[in-house]
Amino acid sequence: MTSATQLARHEVELSIGGMTCASCAARIERKLNKVDGVTATVNYATEKAKVSFPDAVAPADLVQVVEAAGYTAELPKPDEDEPEDPTAALRQRLIVSAVLAVPVILLSMIPLLQFTNWQWVALALATPVVVWGALPFHRAAWTNLRHGAATMDTLISMGVGAAYLWSLYALFLGDATMAMSGMPGTDIYLEVAAGVTVFILAGRYFEARSKRRSGAALRALLELGAKDVAVLRDGQERRIPLGELKVGDEFVVRPGEKIATDGVIAEGSSAVDMSMLTGESMPVEVRRGDAVVGATVNAGGRLVVRATRVGADTQLAQMARLVEEAQNGKAAVQRLADRVSGVFVPVVIVLALGTLVAWLATGHAAEAAFTAAVAVLIIACPCALGLATPTALLVGTGRGAQLGILIKGPEVLESTRRVDTVVLDKTGTVTEGRMSLVDVHVADGVDAAEALRLAGALEHASEHPIAKAIAAGAADRVGELPAVDDFRNEEGLGVQGLVDGKAVLVGRDRLLAQWGLSLDDSLTAAKQAAERAGRTAVAVAWDGSARAVLVVADTVKPTSAEAVAGLKSLGLKPILLTGDNADAARAVAAEVGIDDVIAEVLPADKVDVVGRLQAEGRVVAMVGDGVNDAAALARADLGLAMGTGTDVAIEASDLTLVRGDLRAAVDAIRLSRKTLGTIKGNLFWAFAYNVAALPLAALGLLNPMVAGAAMAFSSVFVVSNSLRLRRFR
Repeated sequence: MTSATQLARHEVELSIGGMTCASCAARIERKLNKVDGVTATVNYATEKAKVSFPDAVAPADLVQVVEAAGYTAELPKPDEDEPEDPTAALRQRLIVSAVLAVPVILLSMIPLLQFTNWQWVALALATPVVVWGALPFHRAAWTNLRHGAATMDTLISMGVGAAYLWSLYALFLGDATMAMSGMPGTDIYLEVAAGVTVFILAGRYFEARSKRRSGAALRALLELGAKDVAVLRDGQERRIPLGELKVGDEFVVRPGEKIATDGVIAEGSSAVDMSMLTGESMPVEVRRGDAVVGATVNAGGRLVVRATRVGADTQLAQMARLVEEAQNGKAAVQRLADRVSGVFVPVVIVLALGTLVAWLATGHAAEAAFTAAVAVLIIACPCALGLATPTALLVGTGRGAQLGILIKGPEVLESTRRVDTVVLDKTGTVTEGRMSLVDVHVADGVDAAEALRLAGALEHASEHPIAKAIAAGAADRVGELPAVDDFRNEEGLGVQGLVDGKAVLVGRDRLLAQWGLSLDDSLTAAKQAAERAGRTAVAVAWDGSARAVLVVADTVKPTSAEAVAGLKSLGLKPILLTGDNADAARAVAAEVGIDDVIAEVLPADKVDVVGRLQAEGRVVAMVGDGVNDAAALARADLGLAMGTGTDVAIEASDLTLVRGDLRAAVDAIRLSRKTLGTIKGNLFWAFAYNVAALPLAALGLLNPMVAGAAMAFSSVFVVSNSLRLRRFR
């Protein structure tokens, strides 16, 4: 029997705060799913929880469950403005902590700077860092402790706390004050407590800053649409906010304006630039009865459109949802240090306690026992671990920026190592992304320059994108174009007018047929060959005869073939993916050396193609530049956006190729793999230093000062190893 609880269900998206690793997301998810009738998924990368719940559960109850687990949760607010930068508070904490910690480190490490009673100055500066600067770590460690868990935050909190508390003991109860009078005394470790805090805060800040960008693709998508619209009501035209537009309303779209929402053309005809949504440079001819999509641009005449879908039902809004779902479906790669620390942290804690107990049990003084235990915690303090990822990432991304490659975060690097298939969008990625004149065919005895001069002059008077390509190509080849008289645009067919006293026609075969003209066999063959290759052929006639065929197409970038060869050399399989027709796609693929082609796909289909390849066991990288590529870029294991493309595609990607050169994709994958290798090397040596020194510290053969020096040395090594990435070529 179906219960009422099962019948009535609601969904809400909670904004979660306080998560520091993937295990936090898993813990919140388990807590929410324990509530009767609730189904929840928590995404650590986006810091969101999608929750489905019955009538018996109130949204406020869900917030209480999350807060009871030690985290924060907020319900969505209506008409909520873009939130303030969540990294601002962390950045402020980092800056203040760094300003206070640097003098402590200098005073502690450079004897020449030490003056009488300098330890008290160091204590005054280090205390705010340890208490306030490290508060996120202490809070997270307490939350984990309440749930019987231990993470990197636990070790950070214990290491910082142990170093600070030992320093307090040495200053107030021990004999560290003897050092103030120039006599040997107990060492203090305030520089360890302050330095570790600053280093780990820096790593967390850079991680948080990269995660912030995950929602920018959705904001960029929604900003594409028109803000207001000229609606026709009661025979009058007036502008209203887009939100007031209703299904069935008719609105005016003038040349150059965005179409406000999805609809059907009620009056007029034009060419519509769909590149904002499809990425394809070829404009689409539309007339009365044809459907149009919101956010596309009217490139020709005046249109009256009847709205068929508004708000969340439009194709633009649906594409925004596609991007969101693709991002939520991408599993966040847990940082290597966090995974290892799941075992390392508890072992270190147990070892430190065991050391304290063992020394006390063997009759040693409490101070000696505590010294050995603190040495264990300090040598294991994860300063180098905290530096391993951010330093390599900073150097790698800095070098990448010099080479025109932007890497968004450490999780991107893991994807590059496993990628075996690269899906390439055609328009704007492999090709130039704009129409240009590529060929001129003339009848016997006709001068090509004359054909270009007359056709270019006529097309120069038109606003159609193909006409602009012909006019620009003609001007480049023959120079200044003559003036046009009696210009007339034949909607959907072409243009006509007088140039130098000659009656000139430029357009489709049907326009020539209206004047009783037709192409000869050679021009017909040239036109058919161009169309088989997916290109656009335009007929030209003057003085009562068809005399030329002009071919317009989106040309391949000169570096694309070299880039495809480079991708193959990395062991990757390239696939060309496009919404263009199959003939044009195969012609481009053959030119650049790609064997696999998937053509005539809609924006939503691109996501499906990536998903299908992933289901076949492939690890997929996607390279694109248009809004229509955004969801596929987010869905792919690795998304690479051309920097010359749309902001939406760039924000949805993992890597941005600023140069707009496909060869940069090869460099990006090589650099990412090199950076990942450096991070892994850093983590290995960071652990190796600690693990090798732990037994020495436990046996009392390594005093805390030497432990601190070893820890500092491991950090220096990690930084030095990361700096090698600056030499990447």
